[in-house]
Amino acid sequence: MFLRMIKGTLFRQWKKMLMIAFTIALGASLASAMLSVMLDVGDKVNQELKTYGANITVVPKEASVIDDLYEVEGGNTSYLKEADLGKIKTIFWAFNIVDFAPFLNTQATLADGEEVTVVGSWYGHHLELPTGEQLDAGMTSMRSWWEVTSGDWLDEKKKTNENEAMIGTSLAQQTGKGVGDTITVKGKNGSTIDFVIKGVYDAGGDEDGKLFTYLANAQSLEGAQGSINSIEVSALTTPDNDLAELATKNGPSSLTVAQYEKWYCTAYASSICWQIQEAIPDCVASPVRQVADSEGAILEKTQLLMILITILSLIGAALGICNLVTATVMERSQEIGLMKAIGANNSSVSLLVLTEIFISAIIGGVAGFFAGFGFAQIIGHSVFGSAIEMRPMVIPIVAVLVVIVTMIGCVPAIKMLLGLRPTEVLHGR
Repeated sequence: MFLRMIKGTLFRQWKKMLMIAFTIALGASLASAMLSVMLDVGDKVNQELKTYGANITVVPKEASVIDDLYEVEGGNTSYLKEADLGKIKTIFWAFNIVDFAPFLNTQATLADGEEVTVVGSWYGHHLELPTGEQLDAGMTSMRSWWEVTSGDWLDEKKKTNENEAMIGTSLAQQTGKGVGDTITVKGKNGSTIDFVIKGVYDAGGDEDGKLFTYLANAQSLEGAQGSINSIEVSALTTPDNDLAELATKNGPSSLTVAQYEKWYCTAYASSICWQIQEAIPDCVASPVRQVADSEGAILEKTQLLMILITILSLIGAALGICNLVTATVMERSQEIGLMKAIGANNSSVSLLVLTEIFISAIIGGVAGFFAGFGFAQIIGHSVFGSAIEMRPMVIPIVAVLVVIVTMIGCVPAIKMLLGLRPTEVLHGR
C-alpha cells in the first residue's frame, strides 16, 4: 500500500515532483562543478602562475652569505656546478618541478669599450634523467612575458651557430645592432666572441640592456667552464600554513618528528627548497617570497569564491524546495487529513511525503552531478585550457549536501503537515 501511494503521487503530481528534481539538480550541478574545480584548481592556478617566472632561486652558499651580510646581489665570484643541475629532478617532489634554468652572468667589453652584461643560460636544453624522465629545460618558458620584437628565441635544438645571441631593446638602440648583425664581445679573461644576433627582445626592465646567449659562451667569456651563478626553479607548491611558517622561521630542526615528516612530505616552497639544498652541494635555495605569497593568496581567494558560490547555490536550492514542498502539502491537505482521519499517524504521513521528495531528490541529484561535472569541464577548458579531473570524493560530498538541503527545504512543510487537523481540513477550514 505504501509503495502504491508513492507511485500514485509521483504520477499524479509529476509536474511538481519534476520541478523539485530540477531545483535540486541546479543546486547539485553548481555544487558539483564548484567542488570539482576547487579540488583541482590548486595545480591549475599554480600552472598558470608559472608562466610569470620562477618561484625558487638557488645560489651558492658563499654568495648567499655575502648577500645577507652586505645586502648586495651579484657581487661575488662563487659558482655552482652545471653538472649538478639534473639532481633537482631527483628530490622527493621531483614531479612538482615544472622547469628550471641555470644562469651565468659575466661582465664583458664591446668594441667601443663600453661594458655589457652577458648572460648565459639554457634554451630548450634536453635532459635525460636517471629516473627515466626526459625534460626540455631552460628560460624560454620562464620568460614567456618577454616580447621578441624581431627575430626568434634562441633554441639549442635548432641552432645553426654556436655563437647566437639575443639582444635587449635598450642595448640594440645603444649599439645600433639588429637581427643578423654581428656584435663583438671581449671577456674578462681576454677571449673574444663574435655573436650573431638571432632576436631582439623587450623584457620591460633592466634585462633590456643585456646580451643573452648559450651557457657555454658565457662560461668561455668568464673563464669558468662548467660553472653557473644561480638557478631559477619553477615548482608547483602548496600555500604556506602555520607549519610551513614555523619551519621557515625557526628551521626544520625545530620541528618534532611528526611535524618534520608532514612538512617534508608536503609541497611547501620551503620543503622543496630544503630538498634542493640536500641534492645540490654548497647551495642555498630560497623561495621568491613575492611570487610564493601571491600564489597562496590567489589560490585561497579562488577557493573561497568557489565555496561561497556553492553555499549560495545550495541556499537557493533549499528555498526553492521549501516553497515547492510547502505548496505540495497545501494542495494535498485534504488527502493528508483523510489519511489521518482513518488512522494514519504523523510519522507515517511524514515518511510518505519525505519518501516522495527524496525520490525526486535522488533523480535531481544524479542529473545535477553529471551536469555539474560537464560545467566543470567548460570552466577548465575556458579558463585553464585543460580538463578538470573527476575526484571520487566529490560524489559523497554532493550526496550529503543534497540530503541536507532536501531535509532543510522540507522542514517548514513537515511542520505544516504535523499541524494539520483532520476535522478542520475535511470541513474546508
